[in-house]
Amino acid sequence: MSAGAGMGLAFAPMFSFGQPPLDKKVNIGFIGVGGRGRSHLNNLLNRKDVNVPAICDIDNEAIQQSLKMMRNAGFSKPETYTENEHAYLKLLEREDIDGVIISTPWLWHTKMTVDSMKAGKYAGVEVSAANTIEECWDMVNTYEETGVPTMILENVCYRRDVMAVLNMVRQDVFGELIHARCGYRHDLRGVKFSPRVQFGEGASGEARWRTQHSIYRDGDLYPTHGVGPIATMMDINRGNRFESLTTHSTKSRGLHNYIVNHPEGGKDHPNAKIRWELGDVVTTQINTARGETILVTHDTNLPRPYSLNFEVQGEKGITDFDYHTRRIYIEGTSKPHQWEDMNDGWLEKYDHPLWKKYGDFAAGSGHGGMDFFVDNAFVESVKRKVNPPLDVYDAAAWSAITPLSEKSLAEGNALQYFPDFTRGKWIRNKPLFATMGDEY
Repeated sequence: MSAGAGMGLAFAPMFSFGQPPLDKKVNIGFIGVGGRGRSHLNNLLNRKDVNVPAICDIDNEAIQQSLKMMRNAGFSKPETYTENEHAYLKLLEREDIDGVIISTPWLWHTKMTVDSMKAGKYAGVEVSAANTIEECWDMVNTYEETGVPTMILENVCYRRDVMAVLNMVRQDVFGELIHARCGYRHDLRGVKFSPRVQFGEGASGEARWRTQHSIYRDGDLYPTHGVGPIATMMDINRGNRFESLTTHSTKSRGLHNYIVNHPEGGKDHPNAKIRWELGDVVTTQINTARGETILVTHDTNLPRPYSLNFEVQGEKGITDFDYHTRRIYIEGTSKPHQWEDMNDGWLEKYDHPLWKKYGDFAAGSGHGGMDFFVDNAFVESVKRKVNPPLDVYDAAAWSAITPLSEKSLAEGNALQYFPDFTRGKWIRNKPLFATMGDEY
């Protein structure tokens, strides 16, 4: 798949998305080159307008795999920073880096983003961008103090069917929006325990750090894949904003049962004695300033197929769409009380211009091509020295769902109010995402 993407890009040696070619190359550093970091790295190695002067990770195996990738792609060997968890600060001191992509465990995201902005480097930060309300404000305040942008790398906003529905929303197919549903419904038991029923020290991949959050935290710990696309459709921070939420959580059984029933686990396994704080299904209801509601679900501990659970409903009709089902009903167009298959012309008719023009280039870039678009948007923003389409205010508002949901649960499902991270600018701000010509 990577080779296919490289072949496509070979025909566009200075891939500048609808603009005259920019002569300069952009220098991107990497903080974190584990599995997700290397996915971003692979996409950038397929471009002719990017240098990678430096990479940072405390895992030597991740560094070695990244060096091999760069060598095979014909890139010069980068400087590596591996000494300790703060080695990234030395990378940020370099004068030959314009921006950094941050793909590290969650607890480091805000600190590294803030340090990057203070060092004058654009920050592309993986999701979620923050864990607490204080961290959300740290990002916003640092941006406003330094003027250095941050982009939240929420790739699902660029999913092809999601962008087609965004196009429908903007062309008034559904009329004024009333309600939406979304979430992250993904069986992560094999991620939280790897290998076998291990996590923490000695485990592999995200099991080394992600599983700990399920012990100590109950709330929507990973909201942005679902809520990011809905936020772009509802103009959040740009004529609208999240106003309040309430959250409910079920009992926790999934992770315990996985350990007990695993061939190498059992009821006497040490991990079978853990009390897991994270409810198996967490549901959050958000109210917006314009009067819409959004139902967000977090569901990662039980057996189930993957789903982001999208639904968008307006005055004129509704769509219920995901990989397993894509259906639509528009009053006056559809047969009364009958769903239509969105694959019967709807998705083709409203295919977003970005995908029409660059879908072939996106093939093989990861997550069905949407990784190509999110990485391109970051690179192009850095290259042009403009604000990215998913900015620091989006990062703060979307990430704030997590701590507010935790607080709602801790206070007996109490109503929680979102801070206005834009300080009132949302009233005048115009929609930005996927509106910049046919570029990004």
